[in-house]
Amino acid sequence: MFSKTCKYAIRAVVYIASQKEFQRRVGAVEIGKEIGAPKPFTSKILQELTKRGIVSSQKGPNGGFFVTEQQLQTPIKMVVLTIDGDAIYTRCALGTGPCSDTTPCPVHTQFKQIRAQAIKMLDQTSIGMLSVNFNEGISVLMR
Repeated sequence: MFSKTCKYAIRAVVYIASQKEFQRRVGAVEIGKEIGAPKPFTSKILQELTKRGIVSSQKGPNGGFFVTEQQLQTPIKMVVLTIDGDAIYTRCALGTGPCSDTTPCPVHTQFKQIRAQAIKMLDQTSIGMLSVNFNEGISVLMR
């Protein structure tokens, strides 16, 4: 459902947000290690997330990536839209091209329901909610 880049972006945001509790700013090398992504790839993702205001960064000896209280309220939807665009809202599950109620693919009706649930989850789940689950050990970023 999500691109590999988007999966890394969600993991990165959750890790950065999880460090707010400890008042820590984290660097790209540490983030990449924690989410299982190469540093150059992680840096590129973080650059885009910072540009869009999903995370913040500060340069210098005490610098790194962090989130503000306001950014903790950001729905995960914003990460997905930043990295993957609106494809989750429009892409055909089978990749047959434009897919709609009038020209459905074989799984359109079933996938339409799944898509609606996924979109609702992305809209209603904040970065902060996912970071709490991670900090409480309810979820993991890598296996």
